Amino acid sequence: MLKTKRSRRRGFTLIELMIAVAIVGILLRVALPVYWQSIQKAHRTDAKTALFDLAAREQQYYSTNNAYTATTTLLGYATTPSVAVVNSGTTSYTLTVQVPDPASNNAVSFLATATPSGKQADDTACGSYTLSSTGAQGNSGTATACW
Repeated sequence: MLKTKRSRRRGFTLIELMIAVAIVGILLRVALPVYWQSIQKAHRTDAKTALFDLAAREQQYYSTNNAYTATTTLLGYATTPSVAVVNSGTTSYTLTVQVPDPASNNAVSFLATATPSGKQADDTACGSYTLSSTGAQGNSGTATACW
């Protein structure tokens, strides 16, 4: 009795490969937006932290000079008139501070703003964040629960 050996081919068929590619495509289509939302949320947190840091520096400046300042270099930052909030090498927000009358040296209030920049500017839900000398917090986006 003669036995014949059947050789079995190894590998994937084209249909199996196309099904695998389709599954990966569907997973990416669902996962990437969720990933970008979590990145935007993390950048928002960094912007809020930077605003609170700027407000603390303004309060410290006020305690020694009896006035607030719009010059960020006087607050210990390297640049003026704006400060970059950098995440992973890219700027996600830009901080600015405004005082009512910067020429008078008697500014009794300030308004700090974190404006989204770069890819973060696509985030329309929260938009720009604001923090005033009285502690009032706001945002320019469509969502109401950003702070």
